[in-house]
Amino acid sequence: MANVKRSGALGETVRPREVWAWAMYDFANSGYTTVVITAVFSAYFVAVVAARAPWATLAWTATLSLSYALIVATAPLVGAWADARAAKKRLLAISTVGCVLFTAGLGFSGPGTLALAVACVVASNFFFGTGENLIAAFLPELADSRAMGRVSGWGWSLGYLGGLLSLGLCLAWIARAQAAGQPAAEAVPQTMFITAALFALASLPTFLFLRERAAPQPAAGAIARAAWSRVAATLRQARRFRALSRFLLCTLFYQAGIAAVITLAAIYAQEAMHFTTQQTLVLILVVNLTAAVGAFFFGYVQDRIGHVRAIALTLCGWIVMVLLAWLAEGAALFWVAANLAGLCMGASQSAGRAMVGFLAPPSRLAEFFGLWGLAVKLASIFGPLTYGLANWLSGGDHRRAILITGIWFIAGLLLLGGVDVRSGRRAALRAARREARPPIAPPAPPERS
Repeated sequence: MANVKRSGALGETVRPREVWAWAMYDFANSGYTTVVITAVFSAYFVAVVAARAPWATLAWTATLSLSYALIVATAPLVGAWADARAAKKRLLAISTVGCVLFTAGLGFSGPGTLALAVACVVASNFFFGTGENLIAAFLPELADSRAMGRVSGWGWSLGYLGGLLSLGLCLAWIARAQAAGQPAAEAVPQTMFITAALFALASLPTFLFLRERAAPQPAAGAIARAAWSRVAATLRQARRFRALSRFLLCTLFYQAGIAAVITLAAIYAQEAMHFTTQQTLVLILVVNLTAAVGAFFFGYVQDRIGHVRAIALTLCGWIVMVLLAWLAEGAALFWVAANLAGLCMGASQSAGRAMVGFLAPPSRLAEFFGLWGLAVKLASIFGPLTYGLANWLSGGDHRRAILITGIWFIAGLLLLGGVDVRSGRRAALRAARREARPPIAPPAPPERS
């Protein structure tokens, strides 16, 4: 990142070290999603905690849906509160501590601990999702508006490397345990302590070097009431931000598909493709590497070809991936599908974050990223739950469930076609200028003679 300042990728007062510190949070928290949600604990939950009951996959998706529902209920309030009090960094610290503690709590799970596992997953994922929204809201403060894609890509790509490190450590721990004669299922809970510790350590640069540039905003009355008033006003005035509103609706659909793939990847590999735990972990390791490559390089592609075209390209890739996974009978074709998913995952998630930063009014970043988080978390309810229900109703047919998941990507692609990025950016800048104007004072009363 040594030359990013000269290339105009960063804001005028932003130093490369600060962008690195911001990106390190993606590095830190990606271990949680990779190990807990995608690769290790999800399959452990279905196979061991729920003992492969007919409802096991549905129970996992319902648990995640509950945590996302809590984020949906609080994300706009948290974002508006952060804007009003210039408290993004403070709230990020609270969410980080919460996620780390409850991730460590998963280390005590095992057969017969369904209630404990559900409670810790709900709480840890709630804190993770809240922190994800808050760290995203720093992006427009750090990046030049013409370089949102590449700066967002730096964070996402570093994040996948963090997931790669966490998963590699967990794989090494499980392999060591198996070499000592311990079953893999007994070693899995111990990897939760590794994941929690790495999250805590890797996030330290963020809190040491990342600056809170926002200034507290005057708010009448209680903060909660004022925050909800701002959110309600944003929703009422959605017609002023038509492009952003349509993109958030598009996000709701295509992120539902992504959430299903992320949540069920290890379960699909083990239950449909009959991978072992070690084979599944190796697969996810490689997929994280391809996701890092996709996030890093696709950010430059996005800045060159435009936000809409870039996201459309990734959604086409997702549709192809679903078809390949559905058709795969052997490991070779499934490996191709999984790595295509990795490339599209890194690219589409980074691109979506950059597009929100481009379309959001600069004076209300945390609030609009809260709405983006609301859309993403709503998608995270519908996507995995759709998969879980399809799997349960079809008698455990994972192939049919993954094929149904592809509908979310098709709907997102259709909605994306109506997003006018140029008019959306103009609307955001107009709103920022309007809010920056001082109120016109009433004329003073005439003096008495």
